[in-house]
Amino acid sequence: MKDDIDTRSRAVPTGRATRAARMGGLAGGLLTSAAAEGAKHLLRGQRPSPRDMFLTPSNAQRLTKQLSQMRGAAMKMGQLLSLEAGDLLTPELAAVLRPLQAQAHFMPPAQLKQVLVKAWGADFTKRFKKFDVRPIAAASIGQVHRAQTSDGRDLAIKVQYPGIRDSIDSDLRNLASLMRLSGMMPKGLDLKPLLEDARAQLHEEADHDQEARSLVRFGALLKDDPNFIVPAHHDDLSTRDILAMEYIPSDPIDSLEDADQSTRNQMAERLITLLMREVFEFNLVQSDPNFANFRWQPDTGKLVLLDFGATRVLSPDLAARSRAVLQPSLQNDLPGIADALRDLGLLSDALPEKTRNKILAMVDIANAPMLQPDGFDFGDTSLVSDLRDRGMALGRDRSIQHIPPTEVLYLQRKAAGLFLLATRLRARVTLRDLFQHFV
Repeated sequence: MKDDIDTRSRAVPTGRATRAARMGGLAGGLLTSAAAEGAKHLLRGQRPSPRDMFLTPSNAQRLTKQLSQMRGAAMKMGQLLSLEAGDLLTPELAAVLRPLQAQAHFMPPAQLKQVLVKAWGADFTKRFKKFDVRPIAAASIGQVHRAQTSDGRDLAIKVQYPGIRDSIDSDLRNLASLMRLSGMMPKGLDLKPLLEDARAQLHEEADHDQEARSLVRFGALLKDDPNFIVPAHHDDLSTRDILAMEYIPSDPIDSLEDADQSTRNQMAERLITLLMREVFEFNLVQSDPNFANFRWQPDTGKLVLLDFGATRVLSPDLAARSRAVLQPSLQNDLPGIADALRDLGLLSDALPEKTRNKILAMVDIANAPMLQPDGFDFGDTSLVSDLRDRGMALGRDRSIQHIPPTEVLYLQRKAAGLFLLATRLRARVTLRDLFQHFV
């Protein structure tokens, strides 16, 4: 166990200068490796592109390792980029960044103690019967510890990494410069909208007061729903850097893969239904599709919802434009779907005609099977594979410079995440009934 702790434990680099130096060192290492790779190609009489020189296995490992160790905005931006691969990146770069979706390194005990003393005072241990130093989860912004208070409450304590909030803006600027320098981003692509969106999201996620309000709000919205559990917030131990909430015993959502077909169908349908309620009823969406944000209780059959840092308030206009996709989809009305996607900003007249036709061809291929009356089998990967291949081909098309509105990207990302989860669970869901209910 000690060896595993030593391997996973890494102090979070703090301070903008320190983090900038780490990013500069990463850029230097990538450039040196790329130059060596380019020399090899030239000796063989080949003229490599900058992207080919940078996207070597060693550079891929170096990039993901350093971003994972830095955590904060650097790691989060890599996660966001990998999730938006179909719109922004080459499939190769998406593959490089995908490992960042896995659990991050965590703080060593000495650094953790500094954070807790700053938040609760030097005598904070008197508040607890037990506080597990080893976190039960670690991500880009913080890590979660299990604890039991002196008065007997079982809690999950989310602790933000030190210096993360103050380094968000500089991290994003440095990572964007690295991406442009490497040639891994499409030429002419305006990163400003995505960077501004990522900056705003990260500042929101680093605000535990805001997350606490979202946690309480979702708890109130779902308090009478027998299918979901939202942990209760414990205000007396929460600060700007720490979020204390009820610990809910549960299993990882992907453990449902071993459940019977009926259970897998039911859980996938509940999560898809919840997303539709969030959009069309609550106008409030928990937009992070990370599988770790969903857990379940085999004994009660309830789903546990976690992590409300990325909660987004939707305007009634956006909800209405999202709803406008449902009716033409039910009628398999491709021109009507195209109009609705154009209103959402997912389809643009600025795109080349051949590109628009390819996108609509993907919609045409997917729409009828997914909305067939007897349900859609997410476990049949033939359609998924076809769409993935077509999407990867679009990702390689350097003429595509369109980025949808950021508020729509949140919904797109959440929907795509649930699609992947339902596929992982091999669930069968009657999407047509859900569409008709919310039309």
